[in-house]
Amino acid sequence: MSTTLFDEPGPRARRHIRVATVAGTLAAIALAVLAVRQFAANGQLDAARWQPYATWPMWRYLLTGLWSTALAAVVSAALAMAFGLVLALGRLSHQAWLRRPAAAYVEVVRTIPALLLVYVVLFALPRYGLDLPLFWKLVVPLSVSNAAAFAEIFRAGINSVERGQTEAGLAVGLTRGQAMRLVVLPQAARRVLPSIVSQSVGLLKDTSLGFVVSYAELLYSGKVLAAYNGLLIQTYVVVALIYLVVNASLSKLARVLESRPALYARRSARA
Repeated sequence: MSTTLFDEPGPRARRHIRVATVAGTLAAIALAVLAVRQFAANGQLDAARWQPYATWPMWRYLLTGLWSTALAAVVSAALAMAFGLVLALGRLSHQAWLRRPAAAYVEVVRTIPALLLVYVVLFALPRYGLDLPLFWKLVVPLSVSNAAAFAEIFRAGINSVERGQTEAGLAVGLTRGQAMRLVVLPQAARRVLPSIVSQSVGLLKDTSLGFVVSYAELLYSGKVLAAYNGLLIQTYVVVALIYLVVNASLSKLARVLESRPALYARRSARA
């Protein structure tokens, strides 16, 4: 059964896509060449400006910021996934008093930018006597924001499991809750694992909002470092490369996980 959400492009559409891809690639290369030429003309490519980043103290400071980024991302993802699973089960509940609040939360929070939630935690909550530690001023809004996205991922995964799986669990004497926990959820979790990793990549990038609350994540560490050594362009290029390596690695992991079911299906067909 096809899983595409749109019609397959025809020959003309594929030609247009190829032309647009080539044109976009050439434009990006031209901009990159222009940027490099401007940097060279202004002395930004001089070896002396990049030499500090060949020393361990610089990298130790940036890696400390990367560790803080990873810690905030992991804790936020764990909380968001746990709350998102509860919301997904609530939206699928037959009880209206569970289904409607869960649906309202997901639909409302998905429309609110994460930055706005950071400002709420940073400025609004302390006025009511709730002044969270610095770490949680970043983690809480990210968890609240991403829980809605994870809820939809889990709900889609649960709905993708054939209804007969639940009926089979009920037929062998399981309760509906046991059938969900023991039969449906394990299958749904495997199916949505690539989407979970992809959402986690977005969450990792959202940790850059830590500069708003002065949390010493990677971007904020780069800002402090650039203010200290005056190497603004060099610092942010190095920070961007670190983000690129980390996010590309996670994206590659998501693609590998996404390809595994198809690989297993081909192996089963051959067996």
